[in-house]
Amino acid sequence: MRVQKAVITAAGPGQNGLPLQRLVDRDGVEKTALEMIIEEIDSAGIESLAIVIRPGDREAYAAASGRYVDRLTFVTQEQPRGYGDAILCARKFMGDEPVLHLVGDHLYLSRIGKRCAQQLIEAAEAEGCAVSAVQPTREHMLPYFGTVGGNRLSGSDHLYEVKRVIEKPTPTLAEQELTISGFRSGIYLCFFGMHILTRSTMDILAELAARNPSRSIPLAEALNECASRERYLACEIAGSRYNIGMKYGLLSAQLAFSLSGVDRDKILTEMVELLAQQSHKP
Repeated sequence: MRVQKAVITAAGPGQNGLPLQRLVDRDGVEKTALEMIIEEIDSAGIESLAIVIRPGDREAYAAASGRYVDRLTFVTQEQPRGYGDAILCARKFMGDEPVLHLVGDHLYLSRIGKRCAQQLIEAAEAEGCAVSAVQPTREHMLPYFGTVGGNRLSGSDHLYEVKRVIEKPTPTLAEQELTISGFRSGIYLCFFGMHILTRSTMDILAELAARNPSRSIPLAEALNECASRERYLACEIAGSRYNIGMKYGLLSAQLAFSLSGVDRDKILTEMVELLAQQSHKP
């Protein structure tokens, strides 16, 4: 299996403006969040890329994609029918090929030489099945992420055979159904914001959408069905994801990129000065 296409979803109500936000990358250059996401994909050697957007957003997204604009295919989700429908809107672009899927409100930082998308693609191509990127996450963050349960793959320190997927579970439900052997209490494997989707996972998503035309179908529901039918893995990424749609998410992402980049010393100095100013307030 080879992954040669990617799809970014950016049509969610209230979230479509997030990829247009500007940050300073690790190299000290100001970029849009969209450019940073595309660079993540580009670093993995993928040139064929589609972005699912809302009606009327094409001009803004074309401008925000910078030098990558000529490589993009824009797909419009005409009605706000949810995350699963947004992915299905790009099915013609995907064809029968596996695809790297990234959400438009997450940014990524790798802890190793390979970027996060490359780590995921290599796992999927080696294992020949759908794979979701995951990150160990504390239980107070469960309301923001889909979460998987399963077993560590024999002989691997970062791959898991998924048995159950639940979208934004409560801590009680996660403790009952999503614990991973060897993990500390209160730590779960939550989605990282990127997946390798195969033709069969797309078929399942389409089935669920056809079965329930009046409601939104979360991707997590389709992946849970996938886990019950065929081999489906989770890959623990050596890196971190930053959900810029959360409260202070953009600030957290900017600090993470700044503190791991060329302006680290400058940012540390400014943070110390800011903390000193705050400590002297009456």
